[in-house]
Amino acid sequence: MKRDKEQNIYDENIILFLDYLKYERRLSINTVNSYANNLNVLTTFFNKNILLLNSDDIKKIINELKISSRSKAHYLSVFNSFYNFMILYGKLQKNPCENIKSPKIAKSLPKYLNEDEIDKLLNIKLLKPIDYRNKAMLELLYATGTRISELLNLELNNIDFDECIIRVIGKGKKDRIIPIGNSALHYLNLYIKEYRSFILKTKQSNYVFINNNGGKLSRQGFFKILKQIACKSGINKDISPHVLRHSFATYLLNNGADLRVIQELLGHENLVTTEIYSHLGNKKIEEDYSHHPRAHKEKGIN
Repeated sequence: MKRDKEQNIYDENIILFLDYLKYERRLSINTVNSYANNLNVLTTFFNKNILLLNSDDIKKIINELKISSRSKAHYLSVFNSFYNFMILYGKLQKNPCENIKSPKIAKSLPKYLNEDEIDKLLNIKLLKPIDYRNKAMLELLYATGTRISELLNLELNNIDFDECIIRVIGKGKKDRIIPIGNSALHYLNLYIKEYRSFILKTKQSNYVFINNNGGKLSRQGFFKILKQIACKSGINKDISPHVLRHSFATYLLNNGADLRVIQELLGHENLVTTEIYSHLGNKKIEEDYSHHPRAHKEKGIN
């Protein structure tokens, strides 16, 4: 019985924190749910109130999680944010995560598709209404570099065909305007005007991209569609919506776009986040330069 009482205490503290993230920080539902799942580890790992955990307890949790260093660092960041909130709320005096070093994360360059692979992926046979929907989705995703959540939350009134732009609501509920290229605009217009009604049938929806039942297309549904199209296209890379986002940014950078413009289009708050693409650009420069006839050292030359 005592255990049940303690369970209620720290559940209330987590709920308080999640409400803060949702209503004051205005984070997305997906992010809030991710925080909730991470914090659930605290409630299940030890048989005591999570406000009584110390640094050794947190270290033990992090060390015993069978996940990557990047994921461990994310868990630690979530725990740290929760305990800092408890201090601000007057429920705790010291953060048990305070002196714990974050696991070292090996830097990896983002995966992307080259232009030939993009052409293969977008070469969808247009036979049924859902083919036109899929074509419009992938064209728009590659043309704008939007996050998958931004794409699936796109509503009809967020598109301005006259100005060739879309308005998306990004992280922190921040709006941004993104221009659309001719190809994406054409297939988006074609899908909405000619084929979307066949998928909707008798239902109504403000969302641009809908599933076969006329409801909003889910992330899982999009992933399934993308994997199937990639497989049919003969693309063997591990592909995701974020790979298309990376492809968008990489293409812009390799063709002379300013890094700050890319930052604005992607909706990155910090330029440091966008600078990862400059490493891709440097890598391409090195690869291209290797074709120069005098690029390689000859024997005996220092």
